[in-house]
Amino acid sequence: MPEIQHSIITVSELNRNVKTVLESNIPLLWIRGEISNIKCYPSGHWYFSLKDADAQVRCVMFRHKNQFIDWNPKDGAQVEALALVTLYEARGDYQLNIETLRRAGLGALFEAFEQLKNKLEKAGLFDPAQKRNLPSFPKQVGIITSPATAALRDVLTTLKRRMPMLPVIIYPTPVQGKDAALHIAAAITSASGRQECDILILCRGGGSIEDLWSFNEEIVAQAIAACAIPVVCGIGHETDFTIADFIADKRAPTPTGAAELVSISMEEWIRQLKRLQQNMQRAALRGIENRMQQIDLLAHRLTHPGERINHQLAHLCHLQKRLTHHWNHHIARKQWKITELKQRLLRILQSRADLLHSTGQIEQLSTRLQQAVRRCYETQSTRLLHHQIRLANLNPQAVLERGYSITYSAHGEIIRSANQLHKNDKIQVKFAQGRIDAQIQNINKN
Repeated sequence: MPEIQHSIITVSELNRNVKTVLESNIPLLWIRGEISNIKCYPSGHWYFSLKDADAQVRCVMFRHKNQFIDWNPKDGAQVEALALVTLYEARGDYQLNIETLRRAGLGALFEAFEQLKNKLEKAGLFDPAQKRNLPSFPKQVGIITSPATAALRDVLTTLKRRMPMLPVIIYPTPVQGKDAALHIAAAITSASGRQECDILILCRGGGSIEDLWSFNEEIVAQAIAACAIPVVCGIGHETDFTIADFIADKRAPTPTGAAELVSISMEEWIRQLKRLQQNMQRAALRGIENRMQQIDLLAHRLTHPGERINHQLAHLCHLQKRLTHHWNHHIARKQWKITELKQRLLRILQSRADLLHSTGQIEQLSTRLQQAVRRCYETQSTRLLHHQIRLANLNPQAVLERGYSITYSAHGEIIRSANQLHKNDKIQVKFAQGRIDAQIQNINKN
């Protein structure tokens, strides 16, 4: 029988193939177990074993992944690891490459957190339209927290620094432990019912997700949503998020940040007031300057009555000249026509003696025509004289001749109202003959 040929591979090729099979067929998965023999090498990598009652497996968590773990794993700790099943080729050891690590039980907490978050979001409790604006100048602030926490001291210190005169009411409640959520919800409900404050701060210091879990309970979320007073949450550190943060009207990264949200710095307030004062002064000055320009424009457009009368008189003189020139030209034309007719008549009389009688009539008509033209000229002259008399009556000088006077200010402006004068102002009074200087001693504006 012919000998069957089998391919031969090296140990390295075997381990490499096994590693490929493991990594290709087993996806990332969460594994629960107890840490055993954990060691941190100078490189920063962690090596340990995960075990349960019946088995164990080697694990490695490299430095660029374990640097994001904010707690220190120790032997005996129950954990949940997100890991990739692989093979360490150099030794042929089957192991887990850990991607991330969390305390056992946190997976259930995160799942409960997401479920409640989705439920409340669908109910519309996260809707930005329902968020209330914080009062710019609160009359009194309420703080819901444990009296023994450093968070309360931070909030009080910040409020005292920014608004020293702002009254504060503390609603003491435990913020961690069994039944803490019930006490927190009761404190919120009590503050809402008492209506002593116009803004509430719900705060506590940082901690693990278990420490902050009271603020992830639905009873606390519903109490915040039903509160009649705007609520500001300052829970944990900037990276910590709770259900209360999503429900509250405002979320601050820290308790100190919450105190800064509800208070206005006195220094900033003073700067804003000074800035507003400067804006008001500039606006008032611009308004005065605009009114001054309007007054100058109106004063420039205002014409003195004497000037208007002089313009009308000049216009009447111009019309008189035009009328006189027109009538003179008209009379000259008529006279030239009469002369032409006379000449024609003379020529006719030279040839016809019987026209002598007609010549006498023509001369009579000529005389009557001259008389009519003269009467028309006199009539127009009489009308022109009548207009001149009316114009003279409108002259301010004629008004002065009747016993009236004109009062001028020290700057030459005509005084029309007592409101234009002040005590001790100097004035000039013009009469028909001459003028006087005077000084105001008393003003009766009625």
